[in-house]
Parts: sequence; structure tokens; C-alpha cells
Amino acid sequence: MARRRDGLVTIPPPSDSGVPHPGDDVPAVSDTAAVDGRLAATVERLRGEVRAAHAAAEGRALIELAKGVIVERLGCGPAQAARQLAELADRAGLSRLELAADIINQAARDRMAEATDEFVRTAVGEPPATAAAASVAVRLRTAESAALGAGDTQAVAESLLRHALEPLGAVAVAIWTTGPDTSLSLRGHAGFGLDEAARWHYVPPGVTTAARQALIGRRTVRHASLAASGIPSIGRGRHPDGGRVVVPAGTGGRIHGVLEICWARPLDPLPQVVERQIEALAELCAHTLETLPEASPGGFSVPDGLPVPGGEGATALAELSDGLYDPALVLTPHLDETGKLVDFRIRHANAHFQDPAGRPRGSVDGALLLEAYPATAGGSELFERIERVYATGEPFRARRVRLTALVDQVPLASLADISISRYGASVLFIWRVEDESARLASLLQHAQRLGRVGAFEEDLVTGDITWHSQLYELFGRRTTEPPVALRDLAGHVHPDDADTVRRFLQKVLHQRRVGSAAFRMLRHDGVTRHIRVTAEPAPGGDGGLQTVRGAYQDISAQHWTEVALTATRDRLAATEEAAEERNRLTLQLQHAIMPPAMPPLDAPGLDVAVRYRPAESGSLVGGDWYDAVVLPSKKVLLCVGDVAGHGVEAATGMVVLRNALRGLAVTGAGPGQLLSWLNSVAHHLTAQVTATAVCGVYDPESRTLRWARAGHLPPVLVRGEEALDLPLLRGVLLGALAEAEYEETELRLEPGDTVLMYTDGLVERRDTAVHDSVAQLLTVARQPSDSLEHRLDQLLARSKSDTDDDTCVVGVQVF
Repeated sequence: MARRRDGLVTIPPPSDSGVPHPGDDVPAVSDTAAVDGRLAATVERLRGEVRAAHAAAEGRALIELAKGVIVERLGCGPAQAARQLAELADRAGLSRLELAADIINQAARDRMAEATDEFVRTAVGEPPATAAAASVAVRLRTAESAALGAGDTQAVAESLLRHALEPLGAVAVAIWTTGPDTSLSLRGHAGFGLDEAARWHYVPPGVTTAARQALIGRRTVRHASLAASGIPSIGRGRHPDGGRVVVPAGTGGRIHGVLEICWARPLDPLPQVVERQIEALAELCAHTLETLPEASPGGFSVPDGLPVPGGEGATALAELSDGLYDPALVLTPHLDETGKLVDFRIRHANAHFQDPAGRPRGSVDGALLLEAYPATAGGSELFERIERVYATGEPFRARRVRLTALVDQVPLASLADISISRYGASVLFIWRVEDESARLASLLQHAQRLGRVGAFEEDLVTGDITWHSQLYELFGRRTTEPPVALRDLAGHVHPDDADTVRRFLQKVLHQRRVGSAAFRMLRHDGVTRHIRVTAEPAPGGDGGLQTVRGAYQDISAQHWTEVALTATRDRLAATEEAAEERNRLTLQLQHAIMPPAMPPLDAPGLDVAVRYRPAESGSLVGGDWYDAVVLPSKKVLLCVGDVAGHGVEAATGMVVLRNALRGLAVTGAGPGQLLSWLNSVAHHLTAQVTATAVCGVYDPESRTLRWARAGHLPPVLVRGEEALDLPLLRGVLLGALAEAEYEETELRLEPGDTVLMYTDGLVERRDTAVHDSVAQLLTVARQPSDSLEHRLDQLLARSKSDTDDDTCVVGVQVF
């Protein structure tokens, strides 16, 4: 059986029959490993010999080129040039290959020579002909010689990696070509696997890769770590942390491709001399891409029928531009003596082009763009856009762009739609100036359509009538039917509006004044439209009335909107009146039951005062209530409460709970039991009323106050110069549960003590926590006061509540 080892096939010796038999001698495992090792060493030796042969061939190419330079300079023959090269090398202490590279650098003075010279200048303390400098020159010139002698881009990539990039620490290289849509095709690669290259053979437009960043930006792109940048590219899986340097490969302002170099490890900033070497290699790639015609699978080559670099391509493009209906220029690059793009030459201006300066169209043919139209490099940045399209091949199209004076008999800053495309080595620049009158006419048509307006003009002498197309739709007539004359308008309106139309015609046709009228038009299809007509008479040459111009407008939607708005206003007024009456009755009910103050209470040893402040807004009539009454047992019932909600429902619920509590208190039960019964009333005997309350029963004989709370703020005790709120007893709000129990406690009062019960309207603020508001209340309650009445007035006056809610305060003072 054949076995493959590094691309070589070896056939083991057969047995006599050609097939090993069980009885044959079989080599041991160790013997097999030894055989494999010898084969691998042989393969590696042969590969080294192949590499040495390639290097020798490439070195011979440099030496032959240097001999040619000596022949040209000294006027000698080839044999004498060879002897001269050998003698000079011996004197300089260099090899013939190193001296050949130095001679070529001196003769060429190109980008390779500049890179070598800069390396020599930065070699501190070394003479110009150091071994390191010679090494740089040799490997750069060797890479150049191999690339120029290569038959395809794949060989160029392998030569660049072997001769120039591996000494810089690079492990792989990729050469991309660009398509006219900024797609990228892999033309050559080295250091990447075949599977990886197959996956990346084509990158469609719009995919952001490291190569596309360099292409679109027209600059060198460096990534210290490709994984850290998050940019996809070839070989990222094999070298995830490796650095990348990507350089556009272009000549004469045009980018032919991209050179991408890969390192296995994160990349530190490169020295400037190394960057110059890489730029020289990129320029070498550009020259080879420009001269090598073939494209690898997935690559781009110029399609048949499109112009290619050269005069014939520009001529074909000029013929194409003559068939366009818009102004167009055919531009070709203009390079300086160093090969740098400095301008574009106008190769052709089509028949629709008119020079803004009034020069004949043919006079601009052959002129330089910046010389003929310097403003193209101004605010519009038009020249930069043309330069970018020529460099990258990516077309540029834009609408409503402000151009400078390079347009067709229009003001300096006119708007235009422009298109710039590259075909081969030429650029086609097309623009379409916005027609202001056509744009305004289009806007007018849209406005008339949206506003349902149609214009008309009627010649009263000849009887000719011109209607806007919108009028046929308004009148419900076909375009083949004749327009309706003004004198016949009364026959198309509602009978009730006939007099209105007659007065309008009298004013326009007889008084010769501008007139306007609104009427209902009856169409043949039975549809009624509300129309407004406006007309203006125009006198003729003899002073008599000749023409009437005007417009009809369909105001049906506006009419019905006004009708609906009027009806809505009427309903709203009726609703407001009902609401005001409802609130007035609610206030009357509330004031009848809850007067702002109450008459003196006949309770021995106890002074009772009440303050009630309704909400400022009549629409927020609430359910706050209070009660202070002497029971048959001579004890005093004290309570405040707050029913949830506002309006009649809250006021009605307040009346039910207040009266129910009075009736239940006659039983002599304690405040906890009273609130438990009142909870049952709220839950079962009212329409879903919920409320909070504080209930207290004061015994004058023992000066004790028994009290309980149902979801309400606890009372405040003022004793001497101190004020504190009483404990927060357990108790849910009334009506929330079917059954509830309420904790009660007993407080023994001393002469001079004051107890304050209040609703949340006294302390509640939107921007302040309840705890802070109660603390402010205690501060006010500590203020000295000469009477209970004055103390309650102080509390209301200094209240900072901003919720516009009812406020109720009950105060009792023991004496």
C-alpha cells in the first residue's frame, strides 16, 4: 500500500506474491518510526535545496541587472562588467549580491532605494555600507526581482513573505484586488492554509474587514491585535492575538489592491524605517497588480465592453457620454514627474455641457480641471470626491448637493444630483441641476391636491375656460365634459344657497371686484360638497372685463369639523354647567353637615375646638369629616375621618359613616369596637366606600382618653413645651375587609394637655415624605399659644400642604 509523507508517495517492497503473508517478517514499530524520520529529513533537505536554488536564481537576476547598469555607465562589455563587479565587491568587503543591490539602489533612486537609505541614516554610529544596510537592500531588491519575474500574484505573495517580510517577524501575507463595487478578491497569499484562503477568496461590498478599512480610508491601517479590534479578516482564527498592518497598493492616485501583513503576536508600534519598507513593498504590489492580467477565481477583471486604461478607453467613454441627456465630463488622471496624482484632465465635455464662463464647449477639452474650474476644490469638495472615486473605484452618488460654478448656466450655489463613476483609468462625472421652476410647480400641484384646491381661468369674450385637473374631481365631472362657466354656477348649487352665489357673481362680473362665497354644490352623482370660491376680474386692453381668474376649494371636511366642534362645545358647556351644579350642591351638603367651625361643646373640664377648611378647587370636594359630641354617659366622642375620593359619592359616604358612628357610640362601646362595627357598615352597607379614621372617647371624671385608629395618622399630644405623635396602633382602613379588629389604648391627660386629631390635608405634600411633614407639624404645635382656638389657627396658617385637599382639625384641651 502507498503511504503519503509530506506530499511524497513511497511504496514498501512487496513480498514474493506482491502481498504480505502472515508468515512474512514485519518491521517493528521502532523501525517504522526510524524510516519515517529519515524520509522527513530527506524531504526537508530537498526543500532546502529548492529554496537555495530559488535564492541563487533570484540573486543571479540582481547581479545581471547590476552588470547591465555597469555596462551602461562605463560603456564596457558584459565580461568586463562582471570583472568590475567582482573587483569592487572585494575592495568593499561585500558579496557580489550585496554590491549589486547597492548599485541598483544608486541607479534607480526609487521607493526601494529610499527605504534602504532611510535605514542607513537611522543606523547610529555605523558607516553607510554596514552589513545590516546591505541586508535590507538585498532582501528588498531580491523581493522586487522575484515579484517582477513572477508569472502570477501567488508567486509574488510567496516571494514577499520569504525575502522581505519574514525578516520583519511576519508570518503571513495576503494580496487583495479591488472590484468596481469595492469588493475584495484574494489574488495571492502565503502563510495561510488553503482552506482559509478558499473561505476568504471573495469579500462582498459592505463587509468591514481590515483590508476594506485601508481601501476606503486610503491609508495604512494598523491593528496591534486583530481580536481586540473585533475586525474580521483572513487568518484570524489561526493567529487570534496577532497584529496586522494593511497598506493600500496604488500608483498614480489609483488603488489597485491592498497588501495585508500578519504577525503571530500582538504588534508593537513599528519603527519608521520598517514602515517605509512596507510602503515600498505595497508600491511594488501595485505595479505587479497593474501589469499581471490574470485574476484568480473570485477576482475581478475588467468586463468586456467597458473602457480600460489608455486613450481608447477614454474615447469610448466620451462616445457614451454624448448619448446622455445630462451634462457630463470625462476625466483622466494627470500625474506629476514623481507619478503623484495632482489633477484631472478634461478629455471630453458632452453636448449638454455649457461653460459657466461662456467659453466654447470645445475649449475645455484637454484642460486641467483645477485650472479650468478652481472652485471645484472649494466648499463643495467636488475634487476630493472625484479623487476618491478614482482611487477606490467606489461610485459616488448624491442628491441635492451644492455645487460651485461647474454647472450649466445656474447661480453659484445651485443644487444638483451628481454621479461620479470610474471606468478603467477614466472618471465619468454627470450632474443634473435642479429645475427651480419645475420644482415649484410640483410643490404647487401637491399643495393644491392636499388642500383640495383647483384653479380656473375664464375668458368672458371668447368663452374659453381653463380648469385645473383637480376641479373635475371636485365637480364630479369627467375630463371629457366641458367645464362649468361662472354664469351657470347657480344651476349647480343647493337652492338655499342660490342667492349667495348670485350676489357673488354680481360683485365679480358687474362690480368688477374680488369676491368670495361658500355654498353647497349638488353633483350629478348625488354627492353634496361644501365649496368656497374666490374670483378676481381682470380688465382687457379696452378697459372692459375680459378675464376672470380664481379657485374653488372643497371645504367639506372643514365644515363638518366645525359642526362637530360646535356640537362638542355645546355638550361641554352643558357638562360644565351640570358639574358646577353638582359641586355647588355637594358643597352645600358638606357645609350643612361639616361647618368650618362648631358651637361650644358643653363638656365639663374640657375645651373643644374644630377647624374645617374645604378644598380650594370646587371640583375636589372631598370626604373629610369630624365629630365631637357628648354622649348620654357624659363621655365625649371625638373623631376625624377621610373618605377616599371626591365629589358627591365621597360626601355621601362621609355622611353615612359619621351618622353611623354617632349611633353606635350610644351603646357605650370602646373606640376599638366602634371602629370594628363601622368597618362592617362601610364594607356591607355602602357602595364600596373606603375611609380612614381616628376615634377617641374621653372620660371627664378620670381624665383618660381611650382611642383607636383605622389606617389614619395618629393624634398629636402637646404637653407643656413638647409635642409628640402618639403610637401607631394596628388597624386597617375602613371597608377594606369584611371583618377587622382594631387595637385601642388609653392615655391619661393632665391639666393643660392638648390633643390634636387631623386629616392628611394638613400635612401632605407631593415632594416631601409623610414622616418629614409630621415633623414639621410637631414643630408648629410646640409654639406657645394663648388659647386652643389660636393654636388651631396657627396650624392652618403654617400648613405647607400642596395637594389642594380638604383639611379637618379637632383639638381638645384639659383644664
